[in-house]
Amino acid sequence: MNTNVFLENLKDVPLIFEAELSLYTTYRVGGVAEVLALPESEEQIKHLIDFTKKNKTPFRVLGLGSNILVSDLGLPGVTCCLRNFKNIKIDGNTVNASAGTALDEVVRQSINAGLAGLENLSGIPGSVGGAVFMNAGAFKAETFDKLISFTTITPKGEIKEFKKEDVKYEYRKVWGIDGCVILSATWILDKQDKEILKTRREEILQSRAAKQPLEYPSAGSVFKRPVGAYASKLIDECGLRGLSVGGAQVSTKHAGFIINYQNATAQDIYNLIKEVQKIVKEKTGFTLEPEQIFWGKFK
Repeated sequence: MNTNVFLENLKDVPLIFEAELSLYTTYRVGGVAEVLALPESEEQIKHLIDFTKKNKTPFRVLGLGSNILVSDLGLPGVTCCLRNFKNIKIDGNTVNASAGTALDEVVRQSINAGLAGLENLSGIPGSVGGAVFMNAGAFKAETFDKLISFTTITPKGEIKEFKKEDVKYEYRKVWGIDGCVILSATWILDKQDKEILKTRREEILQSRAAKQPLEYPSAGSVFKRPVGAYASKLIDECGLRGLSVGGAQVSTKHAGFIINYQNATAQDIYNLIKEVQKIVKEKTGFTLEPEQIFWGKFK
């Protein structure tokens, strides 16, 4: 890597060379990013995309680092972290948020404005961009329920707005946006008494704290819900609570979570995921599909 090339061409974008990705992922694991970019504007993001495409440099977009498992071997090229690209605008019952904004902060501010429709998403640890990209959800609610539109940079480098009705989406999947970088999302919500909404939010947060291992680094639910079953129930039925590989463990509090229990490596977590899949398939016949995304090389 020629550091000077990056510095000369991306001088308007905050850059960190040889950045420890364990500081930017909720699992608290992962190797070094060759270049970590922390853009603060749409223009900087577009500049990054244009530069990496022109120079055929590997390029990835990272939100708040949840739902991602990054290899111990790190990532080549540019990892574009959007945590500084954040903004929320509320106008009447319309809420618009930039991609790097914490989804939970959007929920909180919407509730404070007396707007209903996102409260069941309270406590989800990801960014707006990540939530839109995978239609994140919890407590029988999904990101797309009240979504109206979202704006992206397409693989061709064009800024494009997608209307909800023009996109095919389902449980944890949105079709036709692979390769797009999400810039912002817009929801239209319903007016409601903010005290009622605050009470509902508190119920959700308390339920998460009671049932999920929030005291340990994790990346949320590891597996998608298989048709006709629940991943955590299957894992439980197979007696896998507490199963460990290295410093990674199937949570004893919630079998759908894998936690960084004791200085785990990314490879420990990866191996444990594979072991859980293998045992559940052998004992129940169900194939557990990871909800989480694997970046980099694993053994």
